[in-house]
Amino acid sequence: MEYRNLGHSGLKVPILSLGTGTFGGTNEFFQRWGQTDVKEATRLIDICLERGVNFFDTANVYSIGDAERVLGKALAGKRHESIVSTKATFQMGEHPNDKGASRFHLMNALNDSLKRLNTDYIDLYLMHGFDQHTPIEETLRTLDDMVRSGKVRYIGCSNFAAWQLMKSLSLSEKLNLEKYIVYQGYYSLIGRDVEQEILPLLEDQKMGLMVWSPLGWGRLTGKIKRGQTMQEGRIKSGGDVGAPPVEDEHLYNIVDALEQTANELNKSIAQVALNWILQNPTVSNIVIGARNEQQLLSNIDAVGWNLSESQLKTLNEVSQQTPLYPHWVGER
Repeated sequence: MEYRNLGHSGLKVPILSLGTGTFGGTNEFFQRWGQTDVKEATRLIDICLERGVNFFDTANVYSIGDAERVLGKALAGKRHESIVSTKATFQMGEHPNDKGASRFHLMNALNDSLKRLNTDYIDLYLMHGFDQHTPIEETLRTLDDMVRSGKVRYIGCSNFAAWQLMKSLSLSEKLNLEKYIVYQGYYSLIGRDVEQEILPLLEDQKMGLMVWSPLGWGRLTGKIKRGQTMQEGRIKSGGDVGAPPVEDEHLYNIVDALEQTANELNKSIAQVALNWILQNPTVSNIVIGARNEQQLLSNIDAVGWNLSESQLKTLNEVSQQTPLYPHWVGER
C-alpha cells in the first residue's frame, strides 16, 4: 500500500481509506447506502489492516451516530494501529444548537463522537460543511483548543467554497491558530468541478485532498452502461439521492472509455476510475466504500499500478468539463 503525507503535515496515510457511510444504516437515508453491522464491519476492517489500509473515515451524522458506534466496536483492540477521522456540523437533533460550527455545538459533538467511537482522541477532525451563522474565528479557536487538549490531532474541512477555505486559512495564520491541513471533497470522472477553484487553492496552500464518492455515487462501478438495464446496487436502491445530475450521454461516453481501458489492463471499470484520481499528486487519500468483502478487495486492487499517459489523456478528454467564468478567459 502506498502512503502519502496528509496535506502539509508529517502524518503519513494510506492512499485509500475505508468510509463508513454503510455502517449502521439505522435511518431511512443511510439504509440505502448499506446496513453493515458490527460483525461485518469487523471483518472489513481486518481485511483493510491486512492490506495496509489503516485509515477509517466516519461522521457523526452517518446514521445519526450509529456508524461511529459500529466503527468503535469494530476497532476494539485495534485502535492503536488505526487512523480515525470523523466530522461535525450537520443536524444531529431537533434543538437549534444541535448543528453548526459554534463552540457550543462542536464541544458537545466532539465529546459525543469520542464516546461513540470508544476512544480518547480523534486523529483528524473535519468540519463537514461551512456554517455561515457562526464567526469563523469562533470555530477556529474551538478547533485550536481541541488540538491543544489532545482530543484532536489534526483538523480539516469538507464541502467549503474556495473563499470560505481561504478566509479560514488566513485567519488561522493571522491569529496563530491550528490550520486545516486537508480538504475532503467530491471528485470523480463525472464530477471535476473541484479542479477549477479548490484544487489550485490546495496546491497553492500546500493542503491535501481527501476524495469522497470517487465513483460518482456508484455511477462509475460498471453497473450503468449504454443500452444496458441497471444492475442491482446502491443506485437502484435509491442511494444516489442528492447526487449532482449528469447527462446520460456524457456518463455513457466516460463509461465507454473506462471499459476500453479496463479491458486493456485486465482491470475493472471501478478500479480504473479510482486509479485515475490517484494520478493527481494533490490527492492525499481516496475514501472508498464497500457493502461487502468482494467490493472492498476489488477497490483495494485499484492501487499498485498506474495508468499510462495515453490512457490518462483519453480519460481526461472524454470527461472534460466546460470551465466556469472567469476560468475560460484567455484560454483560447
